[in-house]
Amino acid sequence: MMYKENMLMFMLWLLFSSWVFSVSATVSYDSKAITINGRRRILLSGSIHYPRSTPEMWPDLIAKAKEGGLDVIQTYVFWNGHEPSRGKYYFQDRYDLVRFVKLVQQAGLYVNLRIGPYVCAEWNYGGFPVWLKYVPGIAFRTDNGPFKAAMQTFTTKIVNMMKAERLFQTQGGPIIMSQIENEFGPVEWEIGAPGKAYTKWAAQMAVGLNTGVPWIMCKQDDAPDPVINTCNGFYCENFTPNAKYKPKMWTENWTGWFTGFGSAVPTRPVEDIAFSVARFIQNGGSFVNYYMYHGGTNFGRTAGGPFIATSYDYDAPLDEYGLKREPKWGHLRDLHKAIKSSEPALVSANPTVTSLGRNQEAHVFRSRSACAAFLANYDTKYSVKVTFGKVQYDLPRWSISILPDCKTAVFNTARVGAPRSQPAMVPVNSAFSWQSYNEESPTADDRDTFVHDGLWEQVYLTGDASDYLWYMTDVKIDPNDLKNGQDPLLTIWSAGHALHVFINGQLSGTAYGGLDNPKLTFSKNVKLRAGINKISLLSVTVGLQNVGTHFETWNAGVLGPVTLKGLNEGTRDISKQKWSYKIGLKGEGLNLHTVSGSSSVEWVQGAQLVKKQPMTWYKTTFNAPGGNEPLALDMSSMGKGEVWINGQSIGRHWPGYIASGGCGACDYAGTYTDTKCRTGCGQPSQRWYHVPRSWVKPSGNLLVVFEEWGGDPSRIALVKRTAGA
Repeated sequence: MMYKENMLMFMLWLLFSSWVFSVSATVSYDSKAITINGRRRILLSGSIHYPRSTPEMWPDLIAKAKEGGLDVIQTYVFWNGHEPSRGKYYFQDRYDLVRFVKLVQQAGLYVNLRIGPYVCAEWNYGGFPVWLKYVPGIAFRTDNGPFKAAMQTFTTKIVNMMKAERLFQTQGGPIIMSQIENEFGPVEWEIGAPGKAYTKWAAQMAVGLNTGVPWIMCKQDDAPDPVINTCNGFYCENFTPNAKYKPKMWTENWTGWFTGFGSAVPTRPVEDIAFSVARFIQNGGSFVNYYMYHGGTNFGRTAGGPFIATSYDYDAPLDEYGLKREPKWGHLRDLHKAIKSSEPALVSANPTVTSLGRNQEAHVFRSRSACAAFLANYDTKYSVKVTFGKVQYDLPRWSISILPDCKTAVFNTARVGAPRSQPAMVPVNSAFSWQSYNEESPTADDRDTFVHDGLWEQVYLTGDASDYLWYMTDVKIDPNDLKNGQDPLLTIWSAGHALHVFINGQLSGTAYGGLDNPKLTFSKNVKLRAGINKISLLSVTVGLQNVGTHFETWNAGVLGPVTLKGLNEGTRDISKQKWSYKIGLKGEGLNLHTVSGSSSVEWVQGAQLVKKQPMTWYKTTFNAPGGNEPLALDMSSMGKGEVWINGQSIGRHWPGYIASGGCGACDYAGTYTDTKCRTGCGQPSQRWYHVPRSWVKPSGNLLVVFEEWGGDPSRIALVKRTAGA
């Protein structure tokens, strides 16, 4: 009787266990791979950042990633988007993280959640909220109590949110791994012992949150157990984990590179990307993530840098608009099929490497039931014939052939069979009826100005609520001060990023920095009159620093000195006198980019329309074009500023910043760098600006442009993005 009762209890336990395991899973790792429910997996992943697209775009992006052969979607978690002010959280619209993760789950894919919460990512302030900079006693990314407390609070909130929604794999959800910190290794090396202590603390803190899935740290050679250290870069075939029992993982295979204002557009040949992936897999790699698989758009003021463009296309397999970039998307899909066909051998055996020639190798994975071979030719100049298993194979230069059965070459990284397409921008509306409004320069008497002695750092005053800060002061010139009627030399040293100088209400000149050096110096002879002269400096940020050691100490704005040279008295330093300040533009305060705000001022049109004048607002209305193709604005006739559709910012425009650098023929063979295979030299770094379809109504859409430099709005065109033939 007791035996039967025990057997009944055992059978009930089995039934219960089978139900539990049908809705949950175990995730672990060994030296070969990530294991899910005890099964080793070769995992192919792609980065899609939810705030760089719209919720309406997410299902299609995820579906195309799955169709392209991916297993995993990887995303950062963007702290400054989720906690814009301390203790006040936002998880809606483009920042609806739970919705995004659940959509990935519904598609049958896994998630690699890179909580960070530092992300870099060419994102404003590296993903940190600006209020974090002003927490008393704080120092970013080091063994610092205030920073660790804030970081732990946010990380814990995200983990608990995922747990509450049962989104970790061990709860039946899609999240199979998470990342703490991000590319901290180089920073740790610079700051030494405090950095090492911080790394250990961050790992222990993350593991202590008990997610049930592995944690990773990228570019972190000393990642403490059980955290897995991973590789980022254009190539990672020679990367080795810091313990023999950890798998070889590649969290960022850069499919291209970001575009900076003033820089040409980087591209990366798909033959080289496929070669890098195959080489990593043949050397024992088991997880590859494409950064980016869809890059998207830096809407609003989210671009970091500074000087990162609004487009974050990244030459990814899915372009900025969500269309397949061919042949990149299709060639990588075919690569993924070949790798998946080889998976039984790849996860069961270590490779045997034999030479097939001077620059050729065979990597053979052989188990009891499976065999897969990778035949590699590393020569950048010559294609070769090699003999493997008594069969001759043709290997193009800089290529790898994959043989899932050790006999049949089903894929070669340099032989592109996917169709090639040339996307096009097709104009659909260039006959807008524009109205203009002149931005008014403030005065020291304005209600919302304030006074300080000397020059103050810009972000400290603005809190990054606006790109713009006015510095205003009066300069008294006696008739005897002017030397022989010569105009004195005004010199202004600024921490960046751009500067407009007004003398007595008239624009005297503009200066701006660049991607490699945001600092600037304005130096020009200016016309001053006897008596009181009003000097107004409009300092402009173009995204806050997103990378660097202790970048919370980096500054922006006019820090001086500001001097006048050429007066009879000698050089006059006006830096320390009283300055008045005003945050933002009048048009920003009036919300001119919105329907209600735009009706608060009088606009002019027709013959009175202002063209090619700086500091001008423009507005128009339009109806949505037919079809469902992605939309964009051709802004090539404009200079610099920002654009809004129905109150939503599609980002900063700066077509007036012409791309410099070297462009030329592109050869896929040989080591790739971000300066290789660039396009668009001598043209605007970014001409087209993505307009999400979901932001456009059938009719009566409000389009508002603020123009700093001066441009011709009559040449702005709405275009459709087509995939081409």
